[in-house]
Amino acid sequence: MKNVTDSFVSLGHWPSAGSFGFNTDILATNLINLSVVLGVLIFFGKGVLSDLLDNRKQRILNTIRNSEELREGAIDQLEKARARLRKVEIEADQFRVNGYSEIEREKLNLIDSTYKTLEQLENYKNETIIFEQQKASNQVRQRVFQQALQGALGTLNSCLNSELHLRTISANIGILGAMKQITD
Repeated sequence: MKNVTDSFVSLGHWPSAGSFGFNTDILATNLINLSVVLGVLIFFGKGVLSDLLDNRKQRILNTIRNSEELREGAIDQLEKARARLRKVEIEADQFRVNGYSEIEREKLNLIDSTYKTLEQLENYKNETIIFEQQKASNQVRQRVFQQALQGALGTLNSCLNSELHLRTISANIGILGAMKQITD
């Protein structure tokens, strides 16, 4: 340190118009050179450095502003997406409720139509049974009538002799003749 202070002190003792020489004290000359270079850099570089810092500051502010705008836009989009999501959830719930009620309605309609079909089938069955009973009853009557008629014819044929037969035919002819005279 003593060398540094000696070099500043020795600056005042240099003759102004005299000799020119080399200072061999490296520490003293480096310190002076550095002081001069730093002084020149600060004096001339202050504007450049200030401009660089101002530009950097403006870029950072612009980036912050853009980020804020993007953030606001993202928040708006998020709110819109949330609103759409709520709307879609409400619609989905309505579809779900409507779907369940529609399924229940269809189920009740199917049960009702099944009961109606069963009632119709029961009615058709009863009508078919009644029809078949009437048909069987008519067939039984026809057979009974045929058997009774055959029995009566057999009885008449066995009871009628030829004289009774001729008298019956004559009586019938007489009745027909009388009817003819009445109509004429």
